[in-house]
Amino acid sequence: MIPRLVLLTDRSQLRLGRGLVRTVRECVDAGLRAVVVREHDLEPGQRHALLSTLAAIDGLTVVSSRIPDDCAHGLHLAAHQPAPADGCWGRSCHSRADVARAAGQGASWTTLSPYAVSASKPGHGPALPASAWAGHALPVLALAGIDATNAAAAVAAGAHGVAVMGAVMRAEDPAAVVAALLRELPNTPRRSSPPLRSPEQRRRDPGC
Repeated sequence: MIPRLVLLTDRSQLRLGRGLVRTVRECVDAGLRAVVVREHDLEPGQRHALLSTLAAIDGLTVVSSRIPDDCAHGLHLAAHQPAPADGCWGRSCHSRADVARAAGQGASWTTLSPYAVSASKPGHGPALPASAWAGHALPVLALAGIDATNAAAAVAAGAHGVAVMGAVMRAEDPAAVVAALLRELPNTPRRSSPPLRSPEQRRRDPGC
């Protein structure tokens, strides 16, 4: 099961002098249990090394955005990408119909956006209606414009949890933002093994 809080990375939004690995480590110490690694501009070898480093952090589930990688515990696809043949994967969705299609294709989770106005993607909207979040066949993470002031409301509306990028990446103290978000979300474990299967487990048994 995907955790209630998932961090999406974008190192370009970090404050000057902050490194991505350090930031993720601090967020894990604050309770973060899953990260979707974007960083699509990196060379393949650099991105693989980043995923490998993050995957070695105890208790952290690492999901690769768009590009499969053996170091990752899962894969998160853009809305237009074809579904993989096996493994644990999720998809970016923008409507209830998108979520239903992803569930039918075998996705294990989706993000659904926009929940609210996003500072990371100005003009991305309008926000989805309150009826968008409940009654799905798989866990749905509310994305866009999420922070500690509205995370609980997203779950109350029916989302499984929230996916956050800018509120954490742009923060002076990203770990404090993670801690504040987790206080607003239900049933957050202190630390556990990655909830998605490792690459070795996926090769032995492609099911989630």
